[in-house]
Amino acid sequence: MAMQTSTTTADTAERRGRRYRSKQERRQIVEETLKPGASVALVARAHDVNANQLFKWRRLYQQGRLGEDAPARLLPVQVTDAVPVVQLGTHRKSKGKKSGNIDIDLGHARVRIEGTADPDCIRAALEGLTR
Repeated sequence: MAMQTSTTTADTAERRGRRYRSKQERRQIVEETLKPGASVALVARAHDVNANQLFKWRRLYQQGRLGEDAPARLLPVQVTDAVPVVQLGTHRKSKGKKSGNIDIDLGHARVRIEGTADPDCIRAALEGLTR
């Protein structure tokens, strides 16, 4: 009869050589390396952390990504039944001429539109090419 042993996740993590470190713990270790005269290699060895991992944590720290986890905030929301109606086919004339480029690659065809383009014309051209 074989004897069963139960292993916890912490035991499994220890055997694989990995250990979970909270943000607070990582931040504390990184802050040790920022003290004058501190050696990243010595701090890493003291905490049983790979020096390369510690350098990665330092980058995250400098980016502000090892900060305190802020609690979720609720934002005010207003729900209404009214939906704004958008009328198609009515175009406002712009006061000034706007120009630009539109490049469309359909795989079998490439369309380039330069300058001011009429939306109805573009729609008709694309419908013709996608058939």
